[in-house]
Amino acid sequence: MIQVSGLRVYPVKSCRGIALDEAEVVATGFAHDREWLVVDRDGAFMTQRDWPALARVEVALEPDGLRLSSDGLPPIAVAAGADFGGRTVEIWGDRCAAVCAGAIPARWFSELLGADCELVRMPASTVRQVDLRRAAPGDRVGFADAYPFLLLSGASLEELNRRLDGPLPMDRFRPNIVVGGCGPHAEDRWSRIAIGEVSFRVVKPCARCVITTTDQRTGERGREPLRTLATYRLIDGKVLFGQNLVHDGPGTIRVGDECRVVEAASS
Repeated sequence: MIQVSGLRVYPVKSCRGIALDEAEVVATGFAHDREWLVVDRDGAFMTQRDWPALARVEVALEPDGLRLSSDGLPPIAVAAGADFGGRTVEIWGDRCAAVCAGAIPARWFSELLGADCELVRMPASTVRQVDLRRAAPGDRVGFADAYPFLLLSGASLEELNRRLDGPLPMDRFRPNIVVGGCGPHAEDRWSRIAIGEVSFRVVKPCARCVITTTDQRTGERGREPLRTLATYRLIDGKVLFGQNLVHDGPGTIRVGDECRVVEAASS
């Protein structure tokens, strides 16, 4: 039986994730996933691709917002209801209305990164449409790159680690859902799945970037796993590892839930 072995949410895009035993699925994906975003002075999104120090930011969800901490900086609290004015931000060509989190987190991230930046939140009123080439009208996503969920099987990571000189942890790949009980890359052969009370469409393989080469504890960067993945997962010039999902509705999923393959991929 295929089961959920891990759930993870990333409240601030490109900062550390939080492991959960259960997760609420809302309109944009998991509740609080990529709800917050660091942007530069022009409102353009900032990620570990160019700012690997973001990997050193530990995020804790609290009843009234977030608590952020990183080595060398005092921890700060960010209120969920903080609203220091609105601004338009840009992420992968999408322009989205966001709410500024204020001067304190702006100074904190600016000191961490050595660049002028600020923290913003996506309010519930903002609707960012998922790419209509692979989704339906009304499918929404927060500040994730493009899709509400990323799924990866533990067996796929085990197969990669078998080929590496030293194993890498799952956090290098920043999945929302990890499943066990299937073979390596079984997720490539799924078209529709159901977990608990939630059904998902498996819409696109995930093309991996330099973030996978970034140590999620230190922010240090190397050549693996992209070098090894390219030897057996390179398709049309892209390294593919894991699958992007779009959900059909709200619900709750839990570690230990069965992952049911409702429909296999046609090819």
